[in-house]
Amino acid sequence: MNILDLLVGKPLATSEERAEQIGPARGIPIFGLDALSSAAYGPEAALTLLIPLGVLGLRYMIPVSAAIIVLLLIVYFSYQQTIAAYPTGGGSYTVARLNLGARAGLLAAAALLTDYILTAAVGISSGVGALISAVPSLQPHTVSLCLGILVVVTIVNLRGVREAGLVFMVPTYLFVGTLLLVIFGGLARTFLSGGHPQPVSALPSAQPPLLQAASYWLLLKTFSSGCTALTGVEAVSNGVKAFREPTVKNAQRTLTIIIFLLAVMLAGISFLVKAYSIVATEPGMPGYQSILSMLTAAVFGKGLFYYVTIASILTVLSLSANTAFADFPRLCRSVALNNYLPHVFRYRGRRLVYTYGIIVLATLTALLLIVFGGITDKLIPLYAVGAFTAFTMSQSGMVAHWFKKRGPHWWKSAFVNGLGAVVTGITTCVILVAKFTEGAWLTILFIPMLVVVFSHTRRHYHMVRMNTSCIRPMQPPRREAPPIAVVPIERWNCLVKEALEFASRLTSDIIGLHVDPGERNLVLADEWRRYVQEPLQQRGAPPPPLKRVSSPYRFVIAPIVHYILELSDQHPDRQIIVVIPELVEDHWYEYFLHNQRARLLEWMLVTHGNERIFTVSAPYYLRPAPGVPPR
Repeated sequence: MNILDLLVGKPLATSEERAEQIGPARGIPIFGLDALSSAAYGPEAALTLLIPLGVLGLRYMIPVSAAIIVLLLIVYFSYQQTIAAYPTGGGSYTVARLNLGARAGLLAAAALLTDYILTAAVGISSGVGALISAVPSLQPHTVSLCLGILVVVTIVNLRGVREAGLVFMVPTYLFVGTLLLVIFGGLARTFLSGGHPQPVSALPSAQPPLLQAASYWLLLKTFSSGCTALTGVEAVSNGVKAFREPTVKNAQRTLTIIIFLLAVMLAGISFLVKAYSIVATEPGMPGYQSILSMLTAAVFGKGLFYYVTIASILTVLSLSANTAFADFPRLCRSVALNNYLPHVFRYRGRRLVYTYGIIVLATLTALLLIVFGGITDKLIPLYAVGAFTAFTMSQSGMVAHWFKKRGPHWWKSAFVNGLGAVVTGITTCVILVAKFTEGAWLTILFIPMLVVVFSHTRRHYHMVRMNTSCIRPMQPPRREAPPIAVVPIERWNCLVKEALEFASRLTSDIIGLHVDPGERNLVLADEWRRYVQEPLQQRGAPPPPLKRVSSPYRFVIAPIVHYILELSDQHPDRQIIVVIPELVEDHWYEYFLHNQRARLLEWMLVTHGNERIFTVSAPYYLRPAPGVPPR
């Protein structure tokens, strides 16, 4: 078993795709992890902005959370209809492109891809934040911990959808179970105490209020930060094809369970935070504790259950990036199928997942984590803009879809999607205004740039197609001057011998080309006479000349390319074939022990050559020398 098999598993055949499809039980960890885990950082993001109000800020938490839950339900009903109308998946991009046009589709795709990158970064940084909240001494190692978790999530996703679902099931259901126990335990204590429960473990003392009341602007910012809890709810609509039959029903059931659990957790956390008078602490500062850490300690104390809960929160927050890893590659594939992204995103890897999409997402996420130091509070302002832009485009597209399709009760469906479009559109504007100066401007700048990249990619593929399409039949070979073969030579060896013999089968006009760095190689001249000229003359065949090119600055590739281009100019009616001797090592690690000039020469000739210059690799497979035992 090689290293690749050990890390990502053995290759799966295309016929095994059905076995990789999933049901609601595994669909929740794969497509719902981001949405469910947002219960851990959504309320905290809102409460952090209310810190200047101290305990007085808690009076606004329930109304803000109620508005977010209403918005969540509207988005839920809208996406239920999207899944039914577009069972092949594609989500916001497909809906917007087919109903609103290509530009709207590209805007939705750019917004959603941006959101997935931020989802992965925020999820991992939130998980590490929960760990640091429990073990503050780890704070200097924030970025290293983030990158370590990212590597694990990437490898798990490269192993395939089914294995990812299996790996994430236990932490997901443990997180949901422990958090529901905290919520119902807290509600019971609140009821039994007449609405004024006493915390089991002491809570950090609240800072004196700097403000006596919240302004409308502060409430808008609080609402926009809390809306990060809605990111990820579109994931199921993008990955409908991952579900087994009946595909639509399984996808809808999965979305229903995810939304129900998320709504219960958001409502429960908001109520208990007010009941226990839990105020957020400043992220990244000494003494920081997450809201869920304080809530769990207040309800059950800091016993075994507390550490199990914190461990489940840490694990799920860290793994919530999996939702992005499940959908980002699928969306890239959909966009690439329309030639707006490189075609490499279309193809599935050895485990029936879109490998290149996963690797690109991991790279971009790592870059974000490094730049922002792995601190969630610095990433949150960039967040949610992409998700709500995609929500709005998707719901607007669904309204156009119902107007085109009509049918029984179509107006009811159009009303639901229209309401979703209006509400999410207003929310998008609120988020843009509230977070613009805090970093949302970066997202606003990045999304149009991505749309421009899409357009240029499509234009390139169109140009290539127009220039390479051919309706002319193949012509029989013409009698003309044979090609000239050039064989680059460093010294006489088996590689050169085989390359010359291969070149002699292509043409009789062969040139041996040696780059002389200023020290005349008499050994090569003697070997050329002994092993090439004399043997061929004895057989009555003309020997190829050995051409020396001077290189006083010891360059090798550039003089060869320059000579071949000159040769091509001198013989405009003939083709030039460069036969490149190439050593094929016995083991992969031996590759690094040899210079790779052959590959570089081939690349330089392709990029600087013309339609009459061809390159051919003459591989020589390394074998043990006589008398040396095989390895």
